[in-house]
Amino acid sequence: MGFSAAVSEHPLATHAVGEVVGQVLEELGDAPDVAVLFVTGAFAGATEDLAHAVRELLHPTALVGATAVSVLAGNREFENRPAVVLFAATWGGRLRTGPGGARAVRFEANREGDGWRLTGTDDVAVDGATLVLLADPFSFPVDRFLEELSVRSPGLTVVGGLASAASGPGGNRLVADALVSDRGAVGLFLPPGSPVHTLVSQGCRPVGDPFIITRGHGNLMEEIAGRPALERVLETAEAAAPHDRALMARGLKVGLVLDESKEHFGPGDFLIRNVLGADRATNAVAIAAEVEVGSTVQFHVRDADSADVDLRDVLADAPGQAALVFTCNGRGTPFFGQPDHDATLVSDHLDGGPTAGMFCAGEIGPVGGRPFLHGFTAALLLFED
Repeated sequence: MGFSAAVSEHPLATHAVGEVVGQVLEELGDAPDVAVLFVTGAFAGATEDLAHAVRELLHPTALVGATAVSVLAGNREFENRPAVVLFAATWGGRLRTGPGGARAVRFEANREGDGWRLTGTDDVAVDGATLVLLADPFSFPVDRFLEELSVRSPGLTVVGGLASAASGPGGNRLVADALVSDRGAVGLFLPPGSPVHTLVSQGCRPVGDPFIITRGHGNLMEEIAGRPALERVLETAEAAAPHDRALMARGLKVGLVLDESKEHFGPGDFLIRNVLGADRATNAVAIAAEVEVGSTVQFHVRDADSADVDLRDVLADAPGQAALVFTCNGRGTPFFGQPDHDATLVSDHLDGGPTAGMFCAGEIGPVGGRPFLHGFTAALLLFED
């Protein structure tokens, strides 16, 4: 068993791919079970050539990849500059046996009336399996896809992110073995029993107390614990410390409890969503989620300190020798005020074990046992020996 994560900043695509493949060959040899390729926007037009070179020189059983605005490898983050990152893992052939082994898969979405017709879900709806999902945000309805997978296979774990190299349709690239596309989604399917597990750091902390939604519809919280929802927000802000009050004013979040059977709620029990605004005429508060009357919510705030603490907490005691990291393109140096934050924390936790990843336009990972699309989050897939 072995892992490798290689990076090149060479400005020529041919040299960059030669450097990363050469490092993987030196550390693992050829024909790894899986390979994951992350390419920044400067090389987006060369993605097909890069992927072809990886397949011809490395011969991975399964290859997936995506373009991103920034990438990471080891304890470094390569923000807004040319870079190619290649991650590879081998389990001594154990994952290759049989038709249900590790493989690259392709998903498509086509408009059908007011909805979408999704293809490819049959290939991955396997309880106990893990799917690394890489999707184009302009052509693939990730929320709808995750909902369908949750119904069809509630025991499937999904982790990954949205390609972020482009600001409009057709600019991203996705790789699934020999296929390179500018739309849809691709995935790396890891069968049940694969030595992996996922972590999600939503980077928030609660303010105030948890409350029950007592009236609402659609995405509107109209009444919280018997009081108009906006009054509860203002009451929470008034009772908060000045620093938290300022964070609430900059961007208030709401945490939705997913498992109401618990007596107490803490980090990991909430699905974090944005508070979109309020209507002073009705005192209703709009959130970026469907409101369920009778469910528990708690307001949250996010800043660099909260994100740092949360990532450290989710990493604590988590086993692993290598990792794929899907972090938000809103994190990085502008958010933390220093470079390499997420990469350094993960690399240090793994004692320098191979780490690779991308900055995403949305991160995918499980909360409360169900996969969701997140923002400003770090989602990780940890590999064990």
